[in-house]
Amino acid sequence: MKRSITPTSVERVMRDEDFIVSMTDTKGIITYGNRTFIEFSGYTEDELLGSQHNIVRHPDMPRAVFALLWSKITKGEECFAFVKNMSKDGGFYWVFTNVTPNFDTNGNITGYFSVRRKPRASGVKVATEVYRIMLEAEKKAGPANAIAASTKILVDILTEKGLSYDELVLAI
Repeated sequence: MKRSITPTSVERVMRDEDFIVSMTDTKGIITYGNRTFIEFSGYTEDELLGSQHNIVRHPDMPRAVFALLWSKITKGEECFAFVKNMSKDGGFYWVFTNVTPNFDTNGNITGYFSVRRKPRASGVKVATEVYRIMLEAEKKAGPANAIAASTKILVDILTEKGLSYDELVLAI
């Protein structure tokens, strides 16, 4: 679904008891979304099902974050991340996500299961600043080199802090 949505500064804050749940096939096509996903995304269930999960991608999110996520989950690993999503009306909502692969009985990945919850304010603060720097690097590098440029920023931050990506995300 091609969309032309203008981001706004209207934030929707998840409630402490909220869990946004979705499932996709191996190509990121949404096959399931719970009521909370529908609520926060602003899309109907019919609009979500069959759409790429990036339908809720906010332009403030660096491409390198999703490259890292896909790198991990396609290898059968789980991935945690702070993600800023965009609703159909242009508003935004932050989530702390855990994406895990689903496997068939032969160990083949059949899709992905994602559970998002309300993120800690401290994590959003750190992620906002890191993502801003990464996004600047992506814009300066241009489309062909964007992911490599912002990945380097992230790797440099992790090296400086002496943390792995997972350690950083779980600590903030």
